[in-house]
Amino acid sequence: QLHLVESGGGLVQPGGSLRLSCLASGFRFVSYYIGWFRQAPGKEREAVSCISKSDGSTYYADSVKGRFTISRDNALNTVYLQMNNLEPEDTGVYYCAATDIATMRCFDWEYEDWGQGTQVTVSS
Repeated sequence: QLHLVESGGGLVQPGGSLRLSCLASGFRFVSYYIGWFRQAPGKEREAVSCISKSDGSTYYADSVKGRFTISRDNALNTVYLQMNNLEPEDTGVYYCAATDIATMRCFDWEYEDWGQGTQVTVSS
């Protein structure tokens, strides 16, 4: 059974950094695209960043380009999201999700399996 567990969230001041981790188990990790999505209070869930299975291709939402970096370690079944220069608008619950569709896309409706989420709060 596919299982995803996020960690690394917390409270940070504006301008600070956090690194989120998504540990996967129960499936052939290298065969899945992995994405990070977030949902702020009162807002719809949105894509943050996605990464391809093995060629390093990535997608970033415009709002996080230049500040966030996604990476994966297939040997450790883990995807990371390094978040720098955090802004209050980055506050929300961050979820990692997996999909085995044929071509990498970063739309949440195409990701079938989800973690439980980790809270990120950016506030002074």
